[in-house]
Order: sequence, then C-alpha cells, then structure tokens
Amino acid sequence: MIDKDLLNKIDKDRLPRHIAIIMDGNGRWAKKKLLPRVMGHRVGVKSVERIVIQCCKLGIEALTLYAFSDENWNRPREEIDTLMKILKRFLRKELNRMLKENIRFNTIGKIDNLPKSAIDVIKETKDKTKKNNGMILTLALSYGSRGEIIEAIKKLFSDIKKGKTSIDNLDDSLLSRYLFTSGLPEPDLLIRTSGELRISNFLLYQIAYTELYFTNVLWPAFRENDLLKAILSFQKRNRRFGLTDEQL
Repeated sequence: MIDKDLLNKIDKDRLPRHIAIIMDGNGRWAKKKLLPRVMGHRVGVKSVERIVIQCCKLGIEALTLYAFSDENWNRPREEIDTLMKILKRFLRKELNRMLKENIRFNTIGKIDNLPKSAIDVIKETKDKTKKNNGMILTLALSYGSRGEIIEAIKKLFSDIKKGKTSIDNLDDSLLSRYLFTSGLPEPDLLIRTSGELRISNFLLYQIAYTELYFTNVLWPAFRENDLLKAILSFQKRNRRFGLTDEQL
C-alpha cells in the first residue's frame, strides 16, 4: 500500500526526468526464502510492473532498467534460458498496458546477442508502441557501458573516415549521439537495490551528474514506497552541476 504521507511530500514540479535502476538482489532474495534463484527473477518482475506503473502515475519521462548485463552471459545456461523466458513473458503480458498507458518501449545493449525468439518479441513490442509519446521504458539487455562507449567511438571514427563529420566537431553532444541512449535525457536519479555500492558498468558516460541512491532493499521486495523515498532523497539534494550556490 502506498504511503500517502510520502506521496504528498513529493514535489511534482521537481521530479527527475529520467530514473535509472540497477535491479539487484533477486538471487539473494530467493536464497533468503530458501527458493531457487529463478524464483527471485520471477518475483522481481512483479516489482518491475509496480515501479513502471508508479512512474507513469508520477509523470516520469523516462525509466531505464538494467535487466541483463554483458557479464550475465557467464551465468549458468539454465538461469539464462529462464531469464529469456521471463523477458518474453513480461513483454507479451505488458504490451496492452504499454498501449493503454501510452508507454514507448525501448532497449539499449547488444540486442542481437539475444535468442531470436526474444529478439522477435522485442521488435514486435517496439513496433507496436513506437507511436506512443508518454513515458519511455528502456530495458538494458546484453548491455555494458564500456562496450557501449567503444562501439560509439568506432561508429564515430567510421563516419569521420567517410567524411560525414570531422574530428574538429567532436564534443560531448556529438559523442552522445553515437551512444545506445541517443535521444534519451541523461539520468537524473540512479537507484541501486540490495545494498551494493557500485555502478557495475551501467551508463558510465551518462551518469556524470546523476544523483546516486543506494538502498538495502532487495529488488523483489522493492515497492512504490521505496521509489518515493528515493525521489524524496533526490529532491532534497542541491544539484549544482559545477556551479556555486550563489550562481544558482
């Protein structure tokens, strides 16, 4: 149940435009419950659904969820297969909600590395929601930020060789257009669950001025009130972007 007092404290005029979340702790949640690891992932999807709905209600412009990293390919085959099945089931189930709530579905990462059946569902969901102009829901899949930056530099150098641009034009704005996140605002708030205090190769370039929020709550137990607490913490911070208080 949503805490109305928490909700009422939220300043609707100072919401983060873009929230990114490292959804961590599924396996540990399952272990605490004496359940198989895959049960943590299945229950974690419920948290995804609830947070997506709450972000829509608040009017968040973009929500990006770290769903599957490059390093996750090193996990046991059975767990990977289960994660792909969960992904497909989630997208098929949530498509109607995305259409109803005007959500545009997006992905970042090396999507071509995923199984064809997952790629097909992703493409279908993107196609059916592409005209929506509400919240952008992005799943980071087969994603790693260092790899993203390397790919961006390769594409940029290729365009320089072809004469499409010049090295003299290289600045933050130009390089950003070659990243997977091109077209998205930079994250204002990054949330990591489970008590871990690291970024884990997620949006390294994009979070230069992002506010970081760490919580001990494991992802399958993360609820709307936990999201509200993170946003309230964000709203209490003074974002100076290198300026002094007097300049602001």
